Amino acid sequence: MRRRLTLLVAATMCLALLAFVVPLALLLRTVAQDRATTTAGADAQSLVPLVGTADPVSLRTSVEHMAADSRAPLTVFLADGSVLGTRAPRTSAVRLAALAGVSRTVERPDGREIVVAVLGRPDGTAVIRAFVPAAELTRGVARAWLVLAGLGVALLLLGLLVADRLSRALVSPITELSTVSHRLARADLTARARPDGPPELREVAGALNHLADRIQELLREEREQVADLSHRLRAPLTSLRLEAESLAGPDAARIGARVDAMERAVTGLISQARHRREPDAHAVCEATSAVRERVAFWTVLAEDTGRAVTLDITADGTASGTAGGTADGTAGGTLPVGVPSDELAAAVDALLGNVFAHTPDGTAFSVTLAPRAGGGAVLTVADDGPGLSTDLVQRGASLGRSTGLGLDIARRVARSSGGRMDLSTGPDGGARVTLELGPPASPTVLP
Repeated sequence: MRRRLTLLVAATMCLALLAFVVPLALLLRTVAQDRATTTAGADAQSLVPLVGTADPVSLRTSVEHMAADSRAPLTVFLADGSVLGTRAPRTSAVRLAALAGVSRTVERPDGREIVVAVLGRPDGTAVIRAFVPAAELTRGVARAWLVLAGLGVALLLLGLLVADRLSRALVSPITELSTVSHRLARADLTARARPDGPPELREVAGALNHLADRIQELLREEREQVADLSHRLRAPLTSLRLEAESLAGPDAARIGARVDAMERAVTGLISQARHRREPDAHAVCEATSAVRERVAFWTVLAEDTGRAVTLDITADGTASGTAGGTADGTAGGTLPVGVPSDELAAAVDALLGNVFAHTPDGTAFSVTLAPRAGGGAVLTVADDGPGLSTDLVQRGASLGRSTGLGLDIARRVARSSGGRMDLSTGPDGGARVTLELGPPASPTVLP
């Protein structure tokens, strides 16, 4: 915009200068020609009384003196053929003036000729001729044109400087508005625009600030609502804990541990909802231990529902795996990935939860974790069920009586690390979900 405004002002000023300078330049040339012609004509008219009354000797002396001091050549043609002053040929204009007694000005290719007929001499009509050369007609015009052109260029530069200052004053608030809008798009809700510039831009800045305030208020209300809804889960969790404590045997400890884990998850959800965290660009966790822990958690439920579980973890070139409903193997290395451990655990829970929710009891499934080319890891969850249905793909939309958020949680975890998620069908027709997790953004010591 700044460049276009400057070009617009430059074009406008060029047109205005052309409309002003060209006529003025032509006027200067005309004035110079008229001035030279008037001066030569005045010199010729000053000789008229002398030519009409003086004797030949004094006339010759006077004409020779005036011809020497005049800028234009002065010549007097007497009727007897004598030529006084500057030597010049008897032109057709001179002969016509001598015959007709008419004074006139004649344009010639090499200049301008002024002839004045003097009547009343005893020997006949005399003619005074003044000639203005072309160089005298345009004397000083070139210098005046240069001065005029310099003035035009100076005015153009001054106009461009003023236009640049004005355009900068106009574009600067717009640039600031764009910067603030980009900061708001990056979830920086503290960004505010400074009302500056023309009234219209100040109004836009005020509207943008009002929008940012409203967004911040709505997000705050939404976080409080999520925290309130999560807090309501504490009552049924407390009741469930009391019932678990009334049980006896190993089931009591197992159910109590699950209740504790659920309570910690609810507490974390409340904290995250009320205190929004900025994305951590240096997030890192060790994928093998996180995946093994979550698979071990779900293996207990898999045993209860008759599902065979296969866990295959490959790290640093060492493979380890277990099958038949247990997952207690050890890996031979580490696989650091660029996501927090709690988010990776949530992604694994979402994928395994889909297996339990959308496949019948007794359906076997496998979990594979392997290094990813370029760093990171590849997590694959496959089952022997009926395969994926389209209701699992869209966030918040599910025909299987679920929330429709499971796969979207896993997808967002993969994207946050620079990876991606692929959905496919296994060789035996079951569902296959592949989660590519990118490496940490910078070398970091694993916690």
